[in-house]
Amino acid sequence: MFKQQQTIKREVSFSGIGIHTGQKVTMTWKPAPPDHGIRFVRVDLESKPIIEPAVENVADVTRWTTIQKNGASIHTVEHVLATLTGCGVDNVLIELTGNEPPIGDGSALPYLNMLKQAGIQPQEAKREVFQPREPLQVELGESLAIVWPADRLRISCTIHYGKPGLDAQFLSLTIDPTTFETQIAPARTFAFFEELSYLIDKGLIKGGSLANAVLIRNDSILATDPLRFRDEFVRHKILDILGDITLLGVPLAAHIIAIRPGHALNAELTRRLAALRQRSQPAPHAFAPPTTPSTETAMDIMELLRVLPHRYPFILVDRILKIEGNERIVALKNVTINEPFFQGHFPGHPIMPGVLQLEAIAQVAGVLMLRSADNAGKVAYFMSANNVKWRKPVRPGDQLIIEVEMAKSRGKIGRAHGVCKVGDEVVSEAEVMFSVVDA
Repeated sequence: MFKQQQTIKREVSFSGIGIHTGQKVTMTWKPAPPDHGIRFVRVDLESKPIIEPAVENVADVTRWTTIQKNGASIHTVEHVLATLTGCGVDNVLIELTGNEPPIGDGSALPYLNMLKQAGIQPQEAKREVFQPREPLQVELGESLAIVWPADRLRISCTIHYGKPGLDAQFLSLTIDPTTFETQIAPARTFAFFEELSYLIDKGLIKGGSLANAVLIRNDSILATDPLRFRDEFVRHKILDILGDITLLGVPLAAHIIAIRPGHALNAELTRRLAALRQRSQPAPHAFAPPTTPSTETAMDIMELLRVLPHRYPFILVDRILKIEGNERIVALKNVTINEPFFQGHFPGHPIMPGVLQLEAIAQVAGVLMLRSADNAGKVAYFMSANNVKWRKPVRPGDQLIIEVEMAKSRGKIGRAHGVCKVGDEVVSEAEVMFSVVDA
């Protein structure tokens, strides 16, 4: 398994119809910073709500996986999630113009093609992998899943529906990008003919057709193309399992053995894995250092993304180290060779542009004002910079410490003095002014 986190190199989009609404929808993937995770955004809604694919956000697992948060939902996320997990992508922002991804041909191939167009970019941050140390068993009706400890992810699956045209199928695969691309991604979703009336009566599968699903009627297989594998159906079940366990939130190293799985079983398995992971977290020791004083507050990247409106590649702060009241703040920015500006800013002699150091100072200053309840959801506009000085170059591998002290503010106008340091040496400084306005 990959040791470092990964994102995509460039933005990429794919349009098509949603299998349930039958309406055209566009899905756009965007690069995201380390520890961002996978996030969906409903850009068709005024509030543009963010929905994390987490097991606590699962709303429906009847015949697909639906996630929901803040009154917004997204249906059939499993094929997209399986592609990202199967290819080792940890951080990506997914924008949707509707309530479901475009279904494509019912397999993961359209999303795999998106990933090939976007490219995969390794990141500096270390990848957290959950490796259960004890077996786990989940039963749900006639469905069964067992998890055994292993050093990498492997899925073994058996299906048998006792119906003509669908013999028992079994497959066991170690999950890696090559296996996913050649053995799992092409497998299409399937349905039984006798289910169609129920789904149609419920107002679903308005976009469903033989172009995006395989239909089983008695002992006949109906599809626009022949089966891609003799055992295509069990391969698609493995695809679904892979997508649904992505709801765990971290990569999994284990051997999953599943018999007659469905989304309900997969979701319950993921819930049990999440509980097991929670119990396996080390408890605090009695000799732990005292908690941080109330005058000092740290913020990780996830908290920063809730305060700042900026997103990759223009968020220039990785962590807030310390906040002292409303007067002083200290932040950190890891400058890595993967920064997008190094591709064009002196590639043979890479240095961080001074104006981006200035922007980092402004973003850190903005945190102090935007974190207050009165300014929640607002934006800090950069208005001016004075007494700007760039003293030394900042290079890949440097760790930029950004120290900002606020002057007195007038209403929504803020003034601050900021300093960027590498080690104990000042590399840049400036006085900045900005205004907090409604987004």
